[in-house]
Amino acid sequence: MPSLTDGTATLTPARVRLALLALALGGFAIGATEFVAMGLLPNLAADLLPGLYAYSPDVANAQVGWIISAYALGVVVGAPTIAAAAARWPRKQLLLVLLACFTLATIASALLPTFGLVLVARFVAALPHGAYFGIASLVAAELMGPGKRARGVAIVLSGLTIANVIGVPSITWLGQLAGWRVAYIAVAALFAVTFVAVIVAVPFQAGDAGATMRNELRAFGRLQVWFALMIGAVGFGGLFAVYTYVAPLVIEITGLPAFAVPLVLIVVGLGMTVGNFAGGVFADRSVRRSMYAFFAVMLAALLLLAFSAQHLAGLLAGVFLVGASAAALSPTIQTRLMDVAHDSQSIAAALNHSALNLGNSLGAFLGGVVIAGGLGYLAPIWVGFGLSVVGLGLAVITFGIDRSRRRRGRPVPYGTALITVVDAH
Repeated sequence: MPSLTDGTATLTPARVRLALLALALGGFAIGATEFVAMGLLPNLAADLLPGLYAYSPDVANAQVGWIISAYALGVVVGAPTIAAAAARWPRKQLLLVLLACFTLATIASALLPTFGLVLVARFVAALPHGAYFGIASLVAAELMGPGKRARGVAIVLSGLTIANVIGVPSITWLGQLAGWRVAYIAVAALFAVTFVAVIVAVPFQAGDAGATMRNELRAFGRLQVWFALMIGAVGFGGLFAVYTYVAPLVIEITGLPAFAVPLVLIVVGLGMTVGNFAGGVFADRSVRRSMYAFFAVMLAALLLLAFSAQHLAGLLAGVFLVGASAAALSPTIQTRLMDVAHDSQSIAAALNHSALNLGNSLGAFLGGVVIAGGLGYLAPIWVGFGLSVVGLGLAVITFGIDRSRRRRGRPVPYGTALITVVDAH
């Protein structure tokens, strides 16, 4: 068990809790910066593309949507690159550098005058996203101690899920009242507060002295790493096929007024918050059983939503369970990645967020395809169901490979180390 110390002083339980709270606060700020643009697209379009917005608001909104895509692309690019390059850095110092980058890039997003410059700023602001969650998850796992890695990951991710309940609606409301630039200044302030909190509360943790970029990148040569990434990218796409089009689902299918959409999004966020903590607890007991169980819950939730979204109770129950099961899969998949990456722990912890952002893009894209094809606003739910089936199938394959290796007496992943199981026969 790693010693919970900061210099020569042993950490008290209160200090550990404060450190975990500081790390989760960073997740809260990231959740705000990632999702607040979705509620402020018309405001961004009217300010950054005024001529196009006056001619066609729909076209302007669609073009400003590139800001969301630019952020997702930044996550995909930055997560493995930064994690691999900086694996030897002391973890607290690396977190501070990442938070400083978040703060400055978010301020730039608020102040830059043109659409093109804001687009670049959002890409740059996303680069630290995956690396922050990856390194913060490693720090939290060490603070939590043996047998509680997934719960440590879940605590860091809790900031992201709580942001969907409190932060995103609040900052969206602020942006609607005072302007989208003020909203991003508020997000930058969250990052600045997190920077101070990490300085004060998070103990020193050395980086991996033996890590090199070459060693970290070896993770990409492992088949099981690719399976874990595909499970995240495809399986998690089931959530975003629904989440992206929840507004027309609420208005057109359930028949609720537009002001009900934020309330439904809060229900999704509550589900994600509950599911995130449940995923952390159950993944510490068994990653395999947890992954199977949460995929089963997601499939059942999508069926419930597909057949009962016309009714308020069915809508709320469906979106809550979809959010909960998807969020529970996140720490489960991240723990699996850390298991199968062997000694490439920094990049493994960060890659999960690249995979999930690919799932974001995939689910949103395929959901848009079926809507554009005239299949209606229930069709993205069936897209999500299909993606989740594929994700579950990939999980069955990857754990089947583990069983095959056990029968042959070859090493299988367990925790952050390897064990060899020899066939008793």
